[in-house]
Amino acid sequence: MIALVVVSHSRALASAAVELATQMVTGREGLHVGVAAGLDGTTLGTDAGAVAQALVRADEASAGAGVLVLLDLGSAVLSAEMALELVPPEVAGRVRLSPAPVVEGLVAAVVAAASGADLHTCAHEAEVGLAPKIAHLGCDPPRPAGGSVPALPSGRAAELSVVAEHGLHARPAARLVGVAAEVAPQTRVMVRNLTSGRGPVDALSLSGVATLDARQGHVLLVEAEGPRAAEVLGRLSELAASGFGDLPAALEPLEEATRLAPAVSEEPGIAGSGLDAAIGPVVRIEAPLDPDLRVAADPDTERRAVREAVKLAVAKLGELAGHARRHLGEGQAEVFEAHAVLLSDPQIHADVEERIAGGASGARAWSDAVDDAARRFADLPDPYQRERGQDVHSIGERVLRVLMGAEEPEVLGQGVLVVDELDPALAISLNASTVQGVITRRGGGTGHGVLIASSRGVPVLTGAGDAVDVPEGTIIAFDVRTGILEIDPDDERRATFETMLEGRRRERRHAIDNAHVAAATTDGLGVAVRANVSSLAVARLGAGLGAEGSGLVRTEAVFAQWRHAPSVEQQTEVYAAIADAYAPHPVTIRTWDVGGDKSLPFIPGRVEHNPFLGARGVRAFAADPALLLDQLEAICRVAVDRRVRVMFPMVTTADDVVAMRRLLERAAARAGLAEVAARLDVGIMVEVPAAALRIRELAADLDFVSIGSNDLAQYTLAAERGNTTLSPWSDPLEPAVLQLVRHVADHLPPGVVLGVCGAMAADPDVVGLLVGLGVHELSASAATVPMVKERLRTGSARGFRELADRALTCRDAAAVRELLHARIGRQAV
Repeated sequence: MIALVVVSHSRALASAAVELATQMVTGREGLHVGVAAGLDGTTLGTDAGAVAQALVRADEASAGAGVLVLLDLGSAVLSAEMALELVPPEVAGRVRLSPAPVVEGLVAAVVAAASGADLHTCAHEAEVGLAPKIAHLGCDPPRPAGGSVPALPSGRAAELSVVAEHGLHARPAARLVGVAAEVAPQTRVMVRNLTSGRGPVDALSLSGVATLDARQGHVLLVEAEGPRAAEVLGRLSELAASGFGDLPAALEPLEEATRLAPAVSEEPGIAGSGLDAAIGPVVRIEAPLDPDLRVAADPDTERRAVREAVKLAVAKLGELAGHARRHLGEGQAEVFEAHAVLLSDPQIHADVEERIAGGASGARAWSDAVDDAARRFADLPDPYQRERGQDVHSIGERVLRVLMGAEEPEVLGQGVLVVDELDPALAISLNASTVQGVITRRGGGTGHGVLIASSRGVPVLTGAGDAVDVPEGTIIAFDVRTGILEIDPDDERRATFETMLEGRRRERRHAIDNAHVAAATTDGLGVAVRANVSSLAVARLGAGLGAEGSGLVRTEAVFAQWRHAPSVEQQTEVYAAIADAYAPHPVTIRTWDVGGDKSLPFIPGRVEHNPFLGARGVRAFAADPALLLDQLEAICRVAVDRRVRVMFPMVTTADDVVAMRRLLERAAARAGLAEVAARLDVGIMVEVPAAALRIRELAADLDFVSIGSNDLAQYTLAAERGNTTLSPWSDPLEPAVLQLVRHVADHLPPGVVLGVCGAMAADPDVVGLLVGLGVHELSASAATVPMVKERLRTGSARGFRELADRALTCRDAAAVRELLHARIGRQAV
């Protein structure tokens, strides 16, 4: 392998360039990149003697293969030429000085060298290193040495989609080159950009691949000829499915619990099954700590012990945040950072101080103060906020362990973990190769521990209660989709469950492989499958998993952490970035949906006896529409050159539609964008029975409507969706809810598109039923998009219609669910 040397006036510049270039290759064995730069660590200049020494070391490392030298300017060139006179002639004969730009040339040369290219090829790659930048900026790129690259006369080919946000930039392009290099020279690989028409180029050339200017949404044609053609095309297809290693890692905490999130990991065992179901023996962590086992010392000693324990707990949370950021993404890292903030809560510390002064030990004072704080959360009306009490318990347990000298909790065996609540730290540290699933006695699906485990592909069933108080080792099976929980199933039931799991494994693998294939029934009915979005990170994840735009941008979730209202300019920037993530597909921006179980710090709430029947959605802005006008102006600005739609929540009457139309026109007029508002697609959420029953009148002047199945079920069945005790009365598969969906589909004005963006749209078992009821598009949680699309491809529009007709005549939701499972079972057979 050739060696490289960088000669520069600045040691810092040279070292940074080397670091950047070597980041482009995964295997650095045998790769030598020397530096001869600066007169010392801070003084600019070049030293011919130092360059000569670097050349000799590089020549030895290359074992005679040659040394390529990259230089910056001026005296660097003179010093390198003088150095050639200082080294033995045979060494000088193996050195080539390159006129290539240092940064771009070094990156290209390092990738070429790591792939085994000779000195001539590496030098050429360095010298055309500027070609990608020139091509991107619209100039004609330099022609490859020796003329155009000849196409392969024959061989295999595959089309690869570019799905990552930044396209095929240097690092992912280097990964493609690395795979092609492993089969060279026996097998040649050529690449062309079918979208832009650029190419073909040799896949061994980083500069060539980069000049394809492959951006997100482009399609590459890769051709291979030789004995390993099929192998390399398969590997490149896998690489492309991962965004060439550049897809975002995970969902953020505000996103709903997901079922198919692909765990992007750097270590074994972090990825779970992602199957929404599990079977295995019950395992537990060790028993809870008893704070009374710590004997109280004098108050000063106890205070110091608590302070030290909190300090150590904060440090550990920092480690966990770093771990989460590397393996799960920024959003999950913020969970642990938020926990560290909770540890400084002055109210908790004042309570601890008072209890210690009264004679309690630090452990008992801390435990009782945390319990009181958690109870304050439990008394809040908002279900999401109530579940934040889990976070308080989590940080309380962490500090208590330090005070008691206990180790981190460990899962004592392999199987299904049963816990009271799932702590985020435990969720991120679970060995997913031994923990098949988790069941919690308390808590709901929005707990941070649940979200982290779900994003890792570990199935979690929440709120199981005392039913799981069984001895360790007892076989337990559960299915999150259906809510089925079986304790100690007999051999026949176990076999049935294992068969179901294996079927889901096969289906999931196939769904991920075909995530970017459009969803169409076997008889040709196309169904748009979009993603619900609660952050830019989630938008990018959805795009990478094949979502055809967004059917619901939850703006109140996107800005949930903002303490002050975002300006029009700030909103415009965020919405534009989300739209860009899905281009050329559309995104549907829902206006502020506050009230009921949703709140925002910058939108004043009002005390209401029954907030779910109060000033929700558009009603919240009837008296003061200022914030809504700002939002509508931002949407209009984005719509100037991007495909966006606007959707209004909690619409009940025709007057609501008229009022919202007028506000949109008003916002557009003040921005000078009246023509944009006139062509903007406008829709409403159908969440209350009144809107469903009078949909013909409400949708007379609309482009689309979207059924929020969670709220429609809540209001039709008079059962608060966040109240777990009302679960038997809040099933969206209740025939009354399905009848309303069919009514909306049958009574929409011609040309109005019908979508569903609630939880039903993310359930692969249910989506065929929705299509049969007359739904045209679905918006699911980002991670479930591949499975939703896959399930739609397995049935016909006629079959889905017949299924829906039968479901409408069922006695209750349980009967509908049995009907769905019977159909899925027949398909599996």
